[in-house]
Amino acid sequence: MNTTSATATTTVWAIDPTHSEISFKVKHMMISTVRGHFDTFSATLESEDETFDHVKAEVVIQTDSINTKNPDRDGHLKSDDFFNAEAFPEIRFESTHFTGTELTGKLTIRDVTKEITLSVTNNGVAVDPYGQTKVGFELSGEISRKEFGLKWNAVTEAGSIVVSDQVQLIIDAQFIRQ
Repeated sequence: MNTTSATATTTVWAIDPTHSEISFKVKHMMISTVRGHFDTFSATLESEDETFDHVKAEVVIQTDSINTKNPDRDGHLKSDDFFNAEAFPEIRFESTHFTGTELTGKLTIRDVTKEITLSVTNNGVAVDPYGQTKVGFELSGEISRKEFGLKWNAVTEAGSIVVSDQVQLIIDAQFIRQ
């Protein structure tokens, strides 16, 4: 869908969830890495052209769709110790600035909103066999989970923490021009 304004044409792009993943990894006991992802999310981009110089991005993630391949851990992450998925069913991101290699925006987890910056690789635009124009991006960054109210932790007998404060975000996103 193209929307014409007085100054420019805006193109809307919708995420292709079949070819996209919003994932994370965090250190466990400081000796191993736990990986997970969210199964349910939506996202749109609005751009003036395929350079995405003035892109506007909005992402909504369903917190209860967290998946670490361990139902007990997933249940704990959905609890008030972490996301409190019942009271805060969505994680939201809204961009504020894009440089071509960095996307800055407001991330809201629980009831806390903080500005974050993600590194971006634009993998280009292509037309699929069905005639749909698609664009692919790889994004990465790091957040402090405690800054967003995800403060639960425990200490092992040896004195190491169970879950690191730093969470790495890894996003592989393919969008379809609407």
